[in-house]
Amino acid sequence: MVRRQIEGRGVSDPRVLTAMRSVPRHRFVSRALASDAYKDHPLPIAAGQTISQPYIVALMAEAAVIGPDDRVLEVGTGSGYGAAVLAELSGSVISVERHRKLADSAARVLSELGYANATVMCADGSQGHPPGAPYDAVVVTAAASSIPPHLMDQLADGGRLVIPIGPPSFSQNLTLVRRVGDETTSERFCPVRFVPLVEDA
Repeated sequence: MVRRQIEGRGVSDPRVLTAMRSVPRHRFVSRALASDAYKDHPLPIAAGQTISQPYIVALMAEAAVIGPDDRVLEVGTGSGYGAAVLAELSGSVISVERHRKLADSAARVLSELGYANATVMCADGSQGHPPGAPYDAVVVTAAASSIPPHLMDQLADGGRLVIPIGPPSFSQNLTLVRRVGDETTSERFCPVRFVPLVEDA
């Protein structure tokens, strides 16, 4: 999977490649789909959501430039697979998931696999998680029409936000936003297709 689908498509950060080799992706899908776990496409999980294709998980992790001591916020835990990859790369991960069933399942699998530095919260991810801020990196696995101000407010000076930006009914642009002081810069990577970032009423 890593050699052909990830490294073969341009992801080169050695720490990201090692993380992708280390996380047992089949543990984050149903037994019925385990034989497809290492194929490079999304797979369905509970609550009408999906586990992202491995290449996109790796690309987002590389774009976030995560150091071994970094504090990371993930918005949209889903199966927990992305949180496991981020936990391999960082000092700590807080992952926020609005669906209780997914949050509980992801927390269980992450615990079983020994990711003590990953914490799953059931909450409105569009609001981030202010008690843990500031974060060195924020990775969002749902599409927003624009950059959510709550997430930017929780980004540390020098921090990176990786998020799909665009309309939910079409493809979005995977976007990296860097914050330096009060200034921000953005860079687009590639077209992607994610479920919309939902804000609780």
